[in-house]
Amino acid sequence: MRKKIAEATIGSAEKEADNILINAKKEAEAKKKEILLEAKEESLKVKNEIENESRERKQEIQKFEKRLIQKEEALDKKAQNLEKKEELQQEKLAKLEEERENIEKISNQKREELEKISGFTTEQAKEYLLSNLDLELTHEKAMRIREMEASVKQEADKKAKQIIGLAIQRCAVDHVAESTVSVVSLPNDEMKGRIIGREGRNIRTIESLTGIDIIIDDTPEAVILSGFDPMKREIARIALEKLILDGRVHPAKIEEMVDKAKKEVEAMIREEGESACFEAGVHGIHPELIRLLGKMKFRTSYGQNVLKHSLEVSYLTGIMAGELGLDVTLAKRAGLLHDIGKAIDYDEEGSHIELGSALCKKYKENAVVINAVESHHGDVEPTSLISVLVQAADAISAARPGARRETLETYIKRLQNLENIADSFEGVEKSFAMQAGRELRIMITPEVVDDDGLVLLAREISKKIEEELEYPGQIKVNLIRETRAIEYAK
Repeated sequence: MRKKIAEATIGSAEKEADNILINAKKEAEAKKKEILLEAKEESLKVKNEIENESRERKQEIQKFEKRLIQKEEALDKKAQNLEKKEELQQEKLAKLEEERENIEKISNQKREELEKISGFTTEQAKEYLLSNLDLELTHEKAMRIREMEASVKQEADKKAKQIIGLAIQRCAVDHVAESTVSVVSLPNDEMKGRIIGREGRNIRTIESLTGIDIIIDDTPEAVILSGFDPMKREIARIALEKLILDGRVHPAKIEEMVDKAKKEVEAMIREEGESACFEAGVHGIHPELIRLLGKMKFRTSYGQNVLKHSLEVSYLTGIMAGELGLDVTLAKRAGLLHDIGKAIDYDEEGSHIELGSALCKKYKENAVVINAVESHHGDVEPTSLISVLVQAADAISAARPGARRETLETYIKRLQNLENIADSFEGVEKSFAMQAGRELRIMITPEVVDDDGLVLLAREISKKIEEELEYPGQIKVNLIRETRAIEYAK
C-alpha cells in the first residue's frame, strides 16, 4: 500500500513538473516575443533618428558648400582687382623712378652751378652751415635756459606761498600776553605790614634775594612784584605766597622760602623743557638742552614768550618740511632749538646765535640743526633746505599780528607816518593805512599822474618807507588811479 501510495505521489509530482515546464516554456516564448518586438521598435526609432540627423547634416553641408562657393567667387574678384592695382602701382613706380632720375640730374646740375657761383665745395658748404647752425643752437639753448629759469622761479614762488600759507593756516597759537608785573593776593591788609617788616628789613631782604621790586600801594589785599626777568619774578611770587601761608615773615624765613622757590622753579623748568620736547615730537635731546628749553619759558622777546615762539617755529618748520618731502622730525628739532642761545644770553656775553651754536656743538647736535641756529638771522649762509625753512618759520612767528607787543601810541604813530609819507608825494589824493599797517592804499589824482607814472610813483613811495620807517615783515603799497564819467539821461 505504501509503495502504491508513493508511486501515485511520484506520478502526480511528475505531472505537475511537466505542467510547470510547459508553462515556463510558454511564458519564455511570450517574453521572447515581447523583447524582440521592443528591440525592433527601438532599432526602428534609432534608424529614424539617424536618418533625420543625416538629412539635417546633408542640408547644413549643402549650405556650407554654397557659402564656400560664394566666398571663392568674391576672392576671385578681389584677386583680379589686386592684380589690376599691382599693375597700376608698377606703372606709377616706373614713372616715379624716371622722375627721380630726372630730379637727380637736375640737382647735380644745380649743385655744380652753386659750387661755381659760391666757390665752396659740398663739404665746405656743409661745414659752413653746421658752424652757423651750432651758433644759432647755442643762442637758442641760452634763451630756453633763461625761459626755464624764469618759469621755475615763478613756480617756486607760487609753491612757496602755498606752503607758507598752509603752514600759517594750520598753526593756531596764542597772542602775546606777557607783562613785567605779577600780582600776589594777601589775606588781609595787615600782611602788608609784615612784608615790610621793622624799618623795612623784610621787604629789603626779599628784594635783595630775588632782584625784584615789591610795590605796596593802596591796592586792597594785594602787592605787586615788578621786574623784567620773568624767572626772578616767578621765584619772588612763589616765595611770597609761601611766606603768606606760613605767616612768619622774618629774614631767616625769607631766605629759606626763596631757596625753596628756586628749587620749585628749577623743577618747573625741567618739566617745561620735557613738555616742550613732547609737544614738538622731538626726542633724544641732551638733558641740559632740555633744561635750557624750559628756562626759555621765563624769557621774552618784545613781549613774545621765547619758548612758545620756539614751539611755533617748530610746528611751522615741520609742516613746511612735510609739504616738501623733507625729514619732518629733524626740521622740528631745528625749529625748537633755533633760539636756544636766548636761555643764557642774559648771563653770558655774545649774541644768542653764537651762544646757541656753541651749545648745540657742545652737546653734539646734528650739523643741520647747528646750521639752522647759525643762519636763522642771516649771519651764516644756510647749507640745507631745513635751515631756510627755519628762517621762514621764524619770520612768520615773529611778524604775525599779535606775536609781539606794541604800544597803542607806537602803533598809531606808525600808521600816521605811513599816511604822511604817501601824502607828501604830488598827485596823491588820499591815503589809508590798512590791515594793521601792512598795506598802504593810495588814491591817485588821474589828471596829475598817468598810468606809466603810477609804477614809478609806487616805487618811490616804497623806497621812502624803507628809508624812514622800521617795521616787521613787509608793507604792500597799493596805488589806485580811477577815472569816472557820469551823466544822467533825463
